[in-house]
Amino acid sequence: MLAMFAALMVMLSGMSSCKTAKLRDADEAYDRGEYYDASVIYRKIYNKLRKREDRWLRGEVAFRMGLCHRALNQSSRAAAAFQNALRYEYEDSIALFYLAEAQHHQGKWNEAIKNYKAYLEINPGYEPALQGIRGCELAPKWKRDGSRYHVHSAKLFNSRRADFCPMFLDASGDQIYFTSSNEKATGEKYSEITGTKKCDIFYSKKDEKGKWTRPVPAEGSLNSEHDEGCTSFTPDGMTMYFARAVRKNAPSNVEIYTSQRSEAKWSDPQRFEITADTLSSYDDPAVSADGNWLYFVSDMPGGQGGTDIWRINLKDKHGTLQNLGDQINTPGNERFPYSRTDSVLYFSSDGHPGMGGLDIFKATLQPSGKWFVENMGVPMNSAYDDFGITFRSDSESGYFSTNRDDARGYDHIYYFEKPDLKIWISGYVLDKDDEPVPNAIIRIVGDDGSNQKAAGKPDGSFRFDLQRGVNYVMLAGANGYLNGKQQFRSDTTEEDAEYAVDFILAAINKPQVIEHIFYDYDKASLRPESKEALDGMVQVMKDNPNISIEMAAHTDRIGSDRYNNDLSERRAKSVVDYLVQHGIAADRLKPAGYGKQRPKTVTKRINSQYPQFAEGTVLDEKFIETLSDEDKAAADQINRRTEFQVLSTTYDMY
Repeated sequence: MLAMFAALMVMLSGMSSCKTAKLRDADEAYDRGEYYDASVIYRKIYNKLRKREDRWLRGEVAFRMGLCHRALNQSSRAAAAFQNALRYEYEDSIALFYLAEAQHHQGKWNEAIKNYKAYLEINPGYEPALQGIRGCELAPKWKRDGSRYHVHSAKLFNSRRADFCPMFLDASGDQIYFTSSNEKATGEKYSEITGTKKCDIFYSKKDEKGKWTRPVPAEGSLNSEHDEGCTSFTPDGMTMYFARAVRKNAPSNVEIYTSQRSEAKWSDPQRFEITADTLSSYDDPAVSADGNWLYFVSDMPGGQGGTDIWRINLKDKHGTLQNLGDQINTPGNERFPYSRTDSVLYFSSDGHPGMGGLDIFKATLQPSGKWFVENMGVPMNSAYDDFGITFRSDSESGYFSTNRDDARGYDHIYYFEKPDLKIWISGYVLDKDDEPVPNAIIRIVGDDGSNQKAAGKPDGSFRFDLQRGVNYVMLAGANGYLNGKQQFRSDTTEEDAEYAVDFILAAINKPQVIEHIFYDYDKASLRPESKEALDGMVQVMKDNPNISIEMAAHTDRIGSDRYNNDLSERRAKSVVDYLVQHGIAADRLKPAGYGKQRPKTVTKRINSQYPQFAEGTVLDEKFIETLSDEDKAAADQINRRTEFQVLSTTYDMY
């Protein structure tokens, strides 16, 4: 990749010195592993490349931007960047593989399979792509089948920033350590790598009632201005091994340190030298259950590719350095080992077939000396990164890390257990811009006579326990939003099951776009593929019988005001006619055609779909005229829309 960057710099020699300097700054930041800083510079360059002759360069910069987001595990941004690179005809086919990989990490398995296969047509037999397809094919089954594990957020340990890599101090399970960039972290407030605050080590202990206390920074000299990482302990809890990012101006900047405990305090850390290789990274330490071995992760030469899991004997380091081999390690990345017994190892990987991102795997050593590796399935794994597991010594329960359910991509700590067989339903109440609707009221009524009511959490999440073989109707509502309804039937299998049901609620106080309503060209007649969206609107009106609405149609900037106003009015009337024909009272509906008078303002959701348009931008004619032909077409498409706006919530109430 660096060779490609170097070649590109030669190609750019004809550009202005200012632009070349900026691109050089971005490349140098990327080479140092400062992915966040590099992405910011690439984005600025990308946004300035609007001329037709800059098309090829826009593809190059989009690709590099994608590499930054890929390194930061920002899959949605990476996918958008690689899509832009391909749209601008970026020549290296690896962009197609990276796009598939990012889609895989987003849980878009069918799209990922399509692009993995397209890449394999160019590069037959590429093992990571073959494994990617395998993971995408298995993921729906894992999601459907589930497992007996239950997981939920360990809220006491989690902050509004990153919290990850929990680890029990010893077998008593009375103290737990983890890494966090929360507001009490003493590290520098800004990391050039991630763009977030640097991390410290925190811990919590149980009080006399067996309850966890609020986490505090580890006592002693552990925490520094650098990034502290994952921890592990010898069986007696007296020696800690932990990762720390210390080297600057180099992408490989992680080393392993040790510290000794005296009562509650930890001594000054000492670097634990594994090899004399100073160019490689050494991360994710994990002491074996018997205390004899240190498992760790490195990109040093001699591995399978990416980062591999290695181990070294703590009693006699000389000549004991071992790579765990190709049954564990792949051309992808294996990380976060955890040795539960001398024959059971847990680790995370994006190289074995998985849901997307890092999945947690269980490896069991067979009498033959071979490892049997199995994906832990749902809900332990998700399409996001799942890693850093630790078990209680006496049960199938413990904690792990994941960045699921955090729109910003921060990692958080989750509790897991394998309890008696139960069935649950959980999900989120969101608005149409994918923002959580806090404190929504969810009602669930079953045909067995059950009737439950609960308030959703501030993050929009909810959870109910259910019975098997029951038909349920669910209704979600919140102040300022229209009601939403879902129906489903729980299965009768004798296994734990967790159903996922999300509600998307429409806000009352602003226009709501109705997706997937299509008209014949230059006409107001509705196309057949609009039926699903229109029927959904009928259901919204039935679920909210006291609202009246304005149904508005909008056009793009092309054509005269008179033409567009007339066309949009006729289109709005077509939608209203459909609703009336399907049982909605006409006096609840007001058609309106605005032509091109009300250009769309870019929302968070639109920005996620079209990252070239900044949130808050008004897509008016003056702005659109400054865009490339491709972006003009995208902006026009956004403006061509059908929306509804609630006019009254008291229809037929008096």
